[in-house]
Amino acid sequence: MIRIGDIREWRTHDVVDPEGHKIGTLEAVYVDTSTDEPAMATVQVGLPTRHRLVFVPLDDAQVGPGYVKVGYDRALVRESPSIGTDDVLPAEGEPALFKHYGLPYQPGANGERQLARR
Repeated sequence: MIRIGDIREWRTHDVVDPEGHKIGTLEAVYVDTSTDEPAMATVQVGLPTRHRLVFVPLDDAQVGPGYVKVGYDRALVRESPSIGTDDVLPAEGEPALFKHYGLPYQPGANGERQLARR
């Protein structure tokens, strides 16, 4: 398991898919609010004048020298729900994000968000 302290050190490093294809640059880490464990990362993609942030789960992530390898194909990640570089994921956008990756979505008992940016 990747510890939150470790993955913060990789901010601005390359994020690559299982084949080693660059997806983009690690921007931030989101934790699961029920466990406080890293759950998703935002990856900066796009042209220099049109950046956006896409989300990718960190469940099978591996950290290497200068990169974070995720367990999802580059095309799937780039098609995931995105936000602007100065935006935050709205709570109502979380279910669609989990659905995109075929992952179960479970908000807190009182309807709290499942993801929080760290």
